[in-house]
Amino acid sequence: MSIWSSWQVWAGLSAVFAALTAIMAKIGIADVNSDFATFIRTIVILMALAVILYATGQFQSPGTIAPRTYVFLTLSGLATGASWICYFRALKIGEAAKVAPIDKLSVVLVAIFGVIFLGEKLSGPNWLGVALIAAGAILVAYR
Repeated sequence: MSIWSSWQVWAGLSAVFAALTAIMAKIGIADVNSDFATFIRTIVILMALAVILYATGQFQSPGTIAPRTYVFLTLSGLATGASWICYFRALKIGEAAKVAPIDKLSVVLVAIFGVIFLGEKLSGPNWLGVALIAAGAILVAYR
């Protein structure tokens, strides 16, 4: 099994890039409206993904995708957009070291929503970890 087949590696890289996102965004939004900054970021993401899809031959014909998939990907996209707008506004007026941990309370919410909506099961130690993440995020953001 290749290291690139591990979800842990990709999740770790996601965390690194999310951290870099906060730092670079905080610097980048200093002289621009936070919503316009989100717009610029979104264009960059679209262009990067287009290059990746083209380079790897992963583009799919839109007709091969089920309507249900479109509905949930659209809802996910709207939630992502709302999250980015809120995140950039928070970064514009707050400290990155305090905004990012509160944003990461999404980890706690994903665990709860996963149980409620997806039927996922969490063990006692898993719930303890969720509680510790919540407590840690609050403590890091505390003044």
